[in-house]
Amino acid sequence: MNFSPSETLTDAQVDKGLKLVVTEGLMAEAMVVFTSGAFLVALAVHMGVSNFQLGLLAALPTFTSIFQLVSISLIQRFNNRKIVTAGFNFLARIPVITIGILPFVFSGSTSFEVLLMLLLFQHICGDIAGASWNGWMKDLIPGERLGSYFSHRIRLAQILNVTLSVIVAFGIDYIKVHYPAKEILTYNLLFLIGGILGMMSVVLLLRTPEPKPVIMDQNLFKMLGNPLKNKNFRSLVIFNSFWAFALNLATPFFTVFMLKTLALPLSYIIGLGILGQLSGIASIKLWGKYSDRFSNKTIIGICAPLYIACILTFAFVDLSSAKSFTIVLLILIYTVSGLSSAGINLALANIGMKLAPKKEAIAYISAKNMCVAFFSTIAPIVGGLMADFFATHPFVWNLHWDIAGNFTSFRIIDLQGWNYFFIIGGLLALISLKFLAKVDEEGEINKKMFTRHVRFRMHKSLRNNIGISAANIIVHPVVVVKRNINSFRAKN
Repeated sequence: MNFSPSETLTDAQVDKGLKLVVTEGLMAEAMVVFTSGAFLVALAVHMGVSNFQLGLLAALPTFTSIFQLVSISLIQRFNNRKIVTAGFNFLARIPVITIGILPFVFSGSTSFEVLLMLLLFQHICGDIAGASWNGWMKDLIPGERLGSYFSHRIRLAQILNVTLSVIVAFGIDYIKVHYPAKEILTYNLLFLIGGILGMMSVVLLLRTPEPKPVIMDQNLFKMLGNPLKNKNFRSLVIFNSFWAFALNLATPFFTVFMLKTLALPLSYIIGLGILGQLSGIASIKLWGKYSDRFSNKTIIGICAPLYIACILTFAFVDLSSAKSFTIVLLILIYTVSGLSSAGINLALANIGMKLAPKKEAIAYISAKNMCVAFFSTIAPIVGGLMADFFATHPFVWNLHWDIAGNFTSFRIIDLQGWNYFFIIGGLLALISLKFLAKVDEEGEINKKMFTRHVRFRMHKSLRNNIGISAANIIVHPVVVVKRNINSFRAKN
């Protein structure tokens, strides 16, 4: 096992490395499934934490991003990204395993304070490793394959995420019904298994080849200032930061809203999350192909408005008293949001790597990540602090209709608690798109041209499979209508 960077890598070594990175990503994804997201929120809710404490948990992954500076300093000193990445990933897995074994070593459940401190240490080490990994992957993955490669890796990770989430969600619901006293121990056991899988991913990282990095001899703070002096990259940072603030004001509380306000079972919530992931899985390969062929900015311009519409719609899912209507609306939201977020997340990651100069990639990407993380951290904390205020200040708008003395009432708007954040977050995300227009990316095309291209490809595919008439009806019904009108006029 070679721990030192290589001056040159053969095509075979690169291909082997890319396969190892995919497998490593699957191990890391399994750890994430067991130790974060809905299962972490469910654990926290079971512990009886406050809204502010939920906000702190949501902010942790971004709060610690400042420690990416440590990664840059270590790489400047040792010039070995593999050791930095693998070493700090190893340290990040230790608190995960600790959370898993604590209840078995000491009687009673883990306190929130202990949970918070262990997760804080995990994210600190994870951010140091992540910054180093970004620079490593920038050099390892050929630029022309960036979109297709990451879309493939993400797609496989999401398939694994869906499979594990289904199994675990139904398992937890079964335990809650038949063995309620064992529920919190089940969450701890998930952390233990996740930590072990995370350790396995470290071994795969150590086996992955590393191209020799360009030596960074500039002052650390000067290096971090360069991205903000670059007008184009600065525009990307501003857009990404604004977008992150808007989303993190609303999206971290989707699960809490469904658990507390809608009173949905955890299996329903996990099922909706899985639906969103399946939608993302179905579309991620297409987004990867088009991000390589056209541009990441084009993908964001198409997907972002769809995702914003989903956030705004979330504020109205509880207007109807019919549970079936609520479920149908949630299914629609998660399907569209899964499709759109897959494109957005892929494009945002790729555009940062694409616009960063090769010699200063880690500094550029880290500077962007830290700025984005700062706003991502503020948002859920602000949301947690303001949640109780909005809970006691509802805004209700009803429409009353008097028909011969019989009053019929229609609820138009009913905003309270989390609903406010969904409206505010959606509107802020809409405003952020103005900053996206200032970003220049090679290969960018007009959104209408991209839509026309996708429609043409769909038309061609349908025509080859179901015939010309059916394809025209599905893809371009106006053509069929005009053709029928002209035919009618000719006959008469």
